[in-house]
Amino acid sequence: MHQKNDHVFSWLCSTLFIPLILFTTSYAAQAMGTQEYWIAAEKTDWNYAPSGGNQIDPEEGLGVYGNTLAYTKYRYIGYTDSSYSQPLPQPEWMGILGPTIRAVVGDTIQVHFLNNTDLPLSIHPHGVMYNKDNEGADGGAGGSVPPGGRYTYTWVVDRDAGPGPDDPSSVAWLYHSHVAPEHEINLGLIGTIIITAANKARHSKGPVPRDIDQEFIALYMIFNEENDEESGLKHTINGRIFGNLSGFETTLGQRVRWHLMALGNEVDNHTVHWHGQTVLDHDRRTDVIELMPASMKSVDMVPRSPGNWLFHCHVNDHMMAGMSTRWLVK
Repeated sequence: MHQKNDHVFSWLCSTLFIPLILFTTSYAAQAMGTQEYWIAAEKTDWNYAPSGGNQIDPEEGLGVYGNTLAYTKYRYIGYTDSSYSQPLPQPEWMGILGPTIRAVVGDTIQVHFLNNTDLPLSIHPHGVMYNKDNEGADGGAGGSVPPGGRYTYTWVVDRDAGPGPDDPSSVAWLYHSHVAPEHEINLGLIGTIIITAANKARHSKGPVPRDIDQEFIALYMIFNEENDEESGLKHTINGRIFGNLSGFETTLGQRVRWHLMALGNEVDNHTVHWHGQTVLDHDRRTDVIELMPASMKSVDMVPRSPGNWLFHCHVNDHMMAGMSTRWLVK
């Protein structure tokens, strides 16, 4: 009797379990890959209000800013390949942000960094796993890339880099230069990493979540242009002020995810508010999300009312100083 059962067990293993293991291994091999990016740091001209005016309330003008709107900034620019000749296109709403780095849990991220500036710089990621040489900070091999230098960062997207049990299907992390971070963040060397759960990714369109239609990123930050006067503090969303950030456009019924970020100083405590709509924040319904410096939050909405709505920080001083734009629901 025992001998017969042993034969049955062996047959089950060969016909059911072993193919299942092979299928699981094959699926893992397809789902886990290397996401490769070419990013350069470059000096660029930047205007906080390229229209030259206040697009929220034209009669109010630009207040204390006057004509002090154009500066030389340092930015991360994405390229298609190692020639660094063809920049990656970015939607207008991304503003000053560097290219979005995307991956799914189980992937490896490789970032080929070229420092095309006159300062030693780096790329330091939040959230993903790395060793000391790939930290982009604090003395590792990639912690200070000299002007004209190159370095390839390798980061692992382990389980702890992806969404937690109560998170949406994708979460966002910051990346920024970390040689002199308080200075380089103000220069504009900031970007985001979006990680999607492996079983919720739409692999046919890259490492993006399949349960949403659109993703937006909004960085709330007061840039300090090394000026002790109020005019040197630019209260921005993605590096623009007073409605000069365009492109947050969607339609009724779309599933929209907002990745909200803050960086900066002790004054960068923000209350992000949408007019005309609420969002879901970890099963909490609200229309205001609280951010502190280096905060990262991802919330979902389905627009319910058409209009050209305000999107702004609800801190009075920040709102009056230009930390506002509009989002359009068609």
